[in-house]
Amino acid sequence: MESFDTSHVKNIALLGHAGSGKTTLAESMIFEAGLIDRMGKVSEGTTMSDYHDLEKQRGNSIFSSLLHTKWEGYKINIIDTPGYDDFVGEVISALRVADTGLLLLNAAVGVEVGADLIWDYTEKFRTPMIFVVNQLDHESADYDKTLQEAKSHFGTNVVAIQYPLNPGPSFNAIIDILHMVMYQQNDGKTIELPIPDSERERADAMHKELIEVVASNDEELMEKYFEMGELSEEDLKHGIKKAMIHHDLFPLFCTSAKNNIGSSRLMGFIDVVCPSANEMPPQQTIAGDRLICDAKGPACIFVFKVIAEPHVGELSLFKVYSGTIKAGMELVNENTGSVEKLNQLLLIEGHNRINVNELVAGDIGATLKLKNTHVNNTLHEKGKNLELPKIVFPTSNMTVYIETIKKGEEEKLSQALHSIREEDDTVLVEVSSELKQTLIHCQGELHLAIIKWKIEHQHKVEVVFGQPRIPYRETIRKMAESNYRHKKQSGGSGQFAEVYLRIEPWHEGMPDPAGLNVRGREEHKLDWGGKLVFFNCIVGGAIENRFLPSIMKGVMEKMHTGPLTGSYVRDVRVSVYDGKMHPVDSNDISFKIAGLQAFRQAFNNADPQLLEPVYLLEVTCLDDQTGAVINDLQTRRGIVESIKTEGHFQKVSAYVPLAEMHGYSSSLRSFTKGRAKFALNFHEYVAVPFELQKTLIDEYKKHNKDDD
Repeated sequence: MESFDTSHVKNIALLGHAGSGKTTLAESMIFEAGLIDRMGKVSEGTTMSDYHDLEKQRGNSIFSSLLHTKWEGYKINIIDTPGYDDFVGEVISALRVADTGLLLLNAAVGVEVGADLIWDYTEKFRTPMIFVVNQLDHESADYDKTLQEAKSHFGTNVVAIQYPLNPGPSFNAIIDILHMVMYQQNDGKTIELPIPDSERERADAMHKELIEVVASNDEELMEKYFEMGELSEEDLKHGIKKAMIHHDLFPLFCTSAKNNIGSSRLMGFIDVVCPSANEMPPQQTIAGDRLICDAKGPACIFVFKVIAEPHVGELSLFKVYSGTIKAGMELVNENTGSVEKLNQLLLIEGHNRINVNELVAGDIGATLKLKNTHVNNTLHEKGKNLELPKIVFPTSNMTVYIETIKKGEEEKLSQALHSIREEDDTVLVEVSSELKQTLIHCQGELHLAIIKWKIEHQHKVEVVFGQPRIPYRETIRKMAESNYRHKKQSGGSGQFAEVYLRIEPWHEGMPDPAGLNVRGREEHKLDWGGKLVFFNCIVGGAIENRFLPSIMKGVMEKMHTGPLTGSYVRDVRVSVYDGKMHPVDSNDISFKIAGLQAFRQAFNNADPQLLEPVYLLEVTCLDDQTGAVINDLQTRRGIVESIKTEGHFQKVSAYVPLAEMHGYSSSLRSFTKGRAKFALNFHEYVAVPFELQKTLIDEYKKHNKDDD
């Protein structure tokens, strides 16, 4: 395997909305470089990057795929990412290690909502970016519209390097305003020709615009431009690279990846202009130190992705941020403390694995069977303390419960979920003691379908998903008093306790209970939200202090399974003000039972209220889809808070009960044809409407006999 030094390794991530042509562009690039003899097709399942069985079945990328190619003395590592929002974790991890992002725009559609989502992450990572207007061979291709939308969405520093001469089914020529030549495709080969006279005026105007944008980001070039009235091609390349590194300029190229038009010119630009890892700002460690990308520096790698390889084990993909990594080397995992031996170093070429002896700073590779290493772990040579910042993955947009179809396979399911969680940090698994269900938190219906496929096909466990129980809360709206006498005699020592208590709704800043002699106060912040405030108002020793903790224990036990629906109780205060004891028969268990039953009775007489979780839902959609989004939200008891214009999109913000959100991901994708995205975040608990509360209480009573 040919070796490359750090300055000759380029890492790019192919990004874009689903259907923009990322996988086909990757195929075109490796074909153009001579690594394959014939371009594969996504529709036929023959491409290098979409190699997984599931990707072939579905006809689109689901997992990010790592490829590499060679071009003019440079090695280009290519990470092909999926385009659907559900797989955004794959995009984020790719951006974490890429030194340049290529954001593809479909010339037949323009800027789609997925591109905006990706752009938000590139802004956070400050990734140098190239725009690629692809599918210029489509009969509806509109380059000018796509360019203007790109400038509108992503800023005026999106600057054209090329424009198509004849977009549409006959597309075969590109005017390049950096080189000031025309590239034309003839019989599968690209030839360089002078710019036609008919295009000279437009090309000159765009060339001037390019010079002005580049010069405006560099004082030296600006002075040179004022003096000379022109900048050389080398000046422009230098200025573009510098501005890209600072995230100040975004070149735009033209391609028809399907017809292999424009990819070779794009690769040449990546080689010559796009930054290598050692030209990017040094990484900042968690401790605040600078880690320079240098092959002679201390060995340090960062694991950004894990793949479970059938019959082989876990494949850990990493980027070398410093030093030279050699096969057989031992590194320390800064996060777990484990010493890991890198028995094999591999280059990834889709489904192929290529053994290499070493990888230098800036390169991307993989290794097998690390004992205790996970995504987001930093490994370094012994004697160092290096830890790189972790990838922050998005919160989930969807939750379901999961259970096995066959009894006795719970352990196999647990192992399957652990494996999936290792591969995908956007999957969270929760065993909920409150809901008594195993929950999966994920990004949407497509994401869930992939999880189900892996469990059933890779781990051989049949499962069902369903709508999880809703974590309701119970509270009260007025004061009530109650007393309960617990008396039990069954030969020998009996049980006796009598408790008088008052309960009231709690809110911050309340005065002490009126008309009672407060002798003690305890405030408990509840794990599930809200508070319990407990007052000792006993006078004259009616109940000894030693029994008060037992009363509170009984109250708390009932707050774990509220009287209305068995949900947690919150925001109440309890005042114990009287009672009776027996010199022989009173004990802790008696007062616990009496406290529980007195609280239960008082709660039912205190105008009890069921609360439900409400989430802030933010939907970003096209202008003509806004009405459909709002109509759908109204069927889900949603309350629209605002509608704001963001570029060419509308953002609809609404408060929606969690109980109404099941299946929203697939529903939204259906009526917007996959051109909308949404985010979901917990907002607050609010009162359940009266009729719905009655239905929920009746349903609970029907299925749960109260034995208290």
